Amino acid sequence: MFKRLRNQRGAALLETAVTLPLVLLVSVSIFEFGRAYQTWQVLTNAAREGARLAVLEGQTDAQVTSTVRNYLTGGRLTNAASASILVVRNVPFGATTASRITVNYPFQFMVLSPVARLVRGNSTVGAPLTMQSSALMRNE
Repeated sequence: MFKRLRNQRGAALLETAVTLPLVLLVSVSIFEFGRAYQTWQVLTNAAREGARLAVLEGQTDAQVTSTVRNYLTGGRLTNAASASILVVRNVPFGATTASRITVNYPFQFMVLSPVARLVRGNSTVGAPLTMQSSALMRNE
């Protein structure tokens, strides 16, 4: 019995060394994808707010863009100044026209990339990506 225990002395340490990076990757992924989903929600709401303003008469594209940027800043997106905002008016929409606001935002994972590289050295998991959201509303 004592001989069997002596042969497995480092087994727990080895098992921990193998599983810890995987557990860390899963934990960080949950955090990062939650953050990405929250960012996408802010983009969607910002596009919707811009579309609400764009359908009103007398509103300029600069006012719409400023409203969208202010919403992104209020949503705590640190890179709000680098978001590209496209305002398209008079889009055919059935028998009438509509305004479309499209917001592109460069999203950067904070921790996922380095942790993924611990598991696999040349991993591209967590690479930067561009999130896009748009809203279409009928002109008044």
